[in-house]
Amino acid sequence: MNRYKYFTLIIITTFIMGIAFPVGKMGMLYAPPFLLMGIRYMLAGGLLAILVAKKRQPKGRKQWMQASVIGLFQSAGVMGCVYYSMNWITSGESAIITFVNPLLVIILGTLTGAVYRGLQWIGVVVGFIGVVFTFGFHLGLEPGTFICFAGAVCFAVATLLIKRWGIAFDRTVLAAYQMLAGGVVLLLLSLWTEKPFFHVTSASITIILLLAIVCSIIQFSVWFYLLHQGDPAKTSSFLFLAPFFGVLSSWFLLGEQVAWYVGVGGIFICGGIFLVNWDGKTSLRLRRLKEAASAK
Repeated sequence: MNRYKYFTLIIITTFIMGIAFPVGKMGMLYAPPFLLMGIRYMLAGGLLAILVAKKRQPKGRKQWMQASVIGLFQSAGVMGCVYYSMNWITSGESAIITFVNPLLVIILGTLTGAVYRGLQWIGVVVGFIGVVFTFGFHLGLEPGTFICFAGAVCFAVATLLIKRWGIAFDRTVLAAYQMLAGGVVLLLLSLWTEKPFFHVTSASITIILLLAIVCSIIQFSVWFYLLHQGDPAKTSSFLFLAPFFGVLSSWFLLGEQVAWYVGVGGIFICGGIFLVNWDGKTSLRLRRLKEAASAK
């Protein structure tokens, strides 16, 4: 893949990741958060399941259970917490806190026996300095701050589960069924904790379609295409752009203002994510191998 195409797709997919936060908050004008996300993932998962019906499907009770557990953390846990937190905090703050995920992956991964480089641990320290800024300088800590952080923990758990179990699945098939499983859980949560309502307007339908098709199916497809085509470590290092786009789009679409300490915290978190994911030596080694192969 040429460099122009690569960076164009990186900008597109991280922009979609970021813009999902203010678009989702706009959707909460028409439906409560659990119902909104439940509809999003049932629609996205159902459409994707139809598109991948001819691909290799999960086999046996074990794989169906694994897909459901991933959906519980990835779709229900992450997005349920993230959008519920927006009842108290801005969508920009939610974007920053959610993308602490790569830092949490290092900590949880270590507890399960993984070994990480020194540069990655420096990234964790830098990132959590950002968390201290984002949390510690917030004079009136809101419940949404901790709920959103719980969503980031779910994101990290889901990442580790996908790494452990995902190799046995077709990735797009797994994405479809984990979204469906998460959608079912979110709809049940809505029935249990909310007074479900959905105001059907042209705006609400547009928001649901944006969340399901653009922010779920298209974003997922482009992101995994990039991971497959390029160096995954290098590609993942660009995740720091997602909270940046989340804050920028929240300001543009919702007029949200970000306090100075949240902005500083976001910069540290982005720097930490970059250090956690960036593997300069590996990338250089891969480039040299490709150059040697081309020369032959």
